[in-house]
Amino acid sequence: MGWLSLAPPLLAIVLAIATRQVYLSLFAGIWLGCTLLAGGNPIVGLADGLDACVAVFEDAGNTKVVLFSALVGALIALGQASGGVEGFVVWVTRGGLVNSARRARLLSWTLGVLIFVESSITALVNGGVCRPIFDRFKIPREKLAYLCDATSAPICLLIPLNAWGAYVVQLLAAEGVDDPVATLVSSLAYSFYPMAALALSLYIAWSGRDFGPMLVAERRARETGQVLRPGAEPMVGKEVTALGPLPNARREARDFVIPVVVMVLMMPIGLYITGDGSLADGSGSTSVFWAVLAATSTAALMMLGRGQASLRELTDVAFTGIGGLVPLAVLMVLAFAIGHVARDLETGRFVAQLAQNRIPTACLPVVTFGLGCFIAFSTGTSWGTFALMIPIAVPLAEALPEANVALYVGAALSGGVFGDHCSPISDTSVISSMASGSDHIDHVMTQLPYAVAAGAVAIVAYLLVGIVG
Repeated sequence: MGWLSLAPPLLAIVLAIATRQVYLSLFAGIWLGCTLLAGGNPIVGLADGLDACVAVFEDAGNTKVVLFSALVGALIALGQASGGVEGFVVWVTRGGLVNSARRARLLSWTLGVLIFVESSITALVNGGVCRPIFDRFKIPREKLAYLCDATSAPICLLIPLNAWGAYVVQLLAAEGVDDPVATLVSSLAYSFYPMAALALSLYIAWSGRDFGPMLVAERRARETGQVLRPGAEPMVGKEVTALGPLPNARREARDFVIPVVVMVLMMPIGLYITGDGSLADGSGSTSVFWAVLAATSTAALMMLGRGQASLRELTDVAFTGIGGLVPLAVLMVLAFAIGHVARDLETGRFVAQLAQNRIPTACLPVVTFGLGCFIAFSTGTSWGTFALMIPIAVPLAEALPEANVALYVGAALSGGVFGDHCSPISDTSVISSMASGSDHIDHVMTQLPYAVAAGAVAIVAYLLVGIVG
């Protein structure tokens, strides 16, 4: 397909930013991609586009992600109905742990760094814990979405004791790297974008200084009390976030904290079980699904066992929550479908091949970084980018007079995370928007200047490494 392979993802991205209608924009990209694959026939392309959405469920991993996206709604609703969220907010504010907007922001950043078991769990816990606290201190939802997104993927890459690390080790082993674990560990020193993103988000959380669209959002929230832009379409339905405690609710923090702790602990347990005793070989999608299911079950059983709700009430609350997350589930289906279409068009492979053998040696690290960024931006997946970039970065490094495989692996991985942060079709960004209850396009637009700033730091670092050697 060549250059045409870039058209579908770019159309979806441009339309999403221009119209703020992310669902229609994603399907437009899917339709165009399927039309190209069908030889230019738009009717066949439309039929194939619909089939591509249905085919998402043929992959068990995709199906589990869509299911856990819906189940999160039940978990949020049960936390609201039990009074646990309300009790938690009272506990942390009256206890002095969080008594200012600065401390609220720092709490979010700290949670994002401490929970590195999986990027989705990181964002879900961060958003679930901090959303009501941010609302109390009139901090815009866009800021919470940024802190969720800016910490989740970077920390999972920098502390690779999780499925991320296992995945990259497998990719390195497939390329014949002698010691893939040591290479991955060495590459962390060259993961300039994740380090810059974490450092910048910490500064923003501590100082409260903003720029670009985020500054506008901060002023709106501070002056009007509106944590969402008028007309915004948050990823969590109002029927969930506005759900009040049931009549018998006790409003105790533990009704919220215990299910969250269960969710965090269940993630490594799931990886251990699905990996037959090895965390490194476990299934990330299955473990996340189990973690959310365990947390939801725990919340329901606690309410039932303490007489806070009847079985009928629990069922009604759970389905209310699931209904509020249906838009997210649809968005995840569309994101997976356009990613599949991009793979069929070989979008990432075309971009990667375009840059090979045309770049001066000193510029190769920064070009590797930029290439990873563009592929992730176009396809909306950092993991898919890793699968494309590692087979390019390793042979490229080994072909140089002074081979430094770790440098090029670090640049490829960093580029994948950077592009993921900039793309409105990124699954990580979608989950961050959902966890924070933010409008997705608002999140992308307010985060973009910060991601670009951290990316600029990484570009300078890779240029210096390339020049100095």
